Amino acid sequence: MGEEVSANGGLVATVRNHVHEHRDGMVVDLAFALCWVTVVTILFDVLQGPEWAYQLCLLSGVIAYFGFFASLSVAKQGQ
Repeated sequence: MGEEVSANGGLVATVRNHVHEHRDGMVVDLAFALCWVTVVTILFDVLQGPEWAYQLCLLSGVIAYFGFFASLSVAKQGQ
């Protein structure tokens, strides 16, 4: 990794390049995460569910994320 960092002009340049290349995907990831956490938090504030169930629902957001985008990818390929 040291050679890659020095060849591209440093760590800051490498990070800046990565963010520039993946900006749209990072924004979508952030929006999905914010929506998931907001919905789960509001749901558990209203229902007063147990803490372990709240944490489990937050964790299930990872599975939901990959499931949603995998199905989206399959749907796009089918068109």
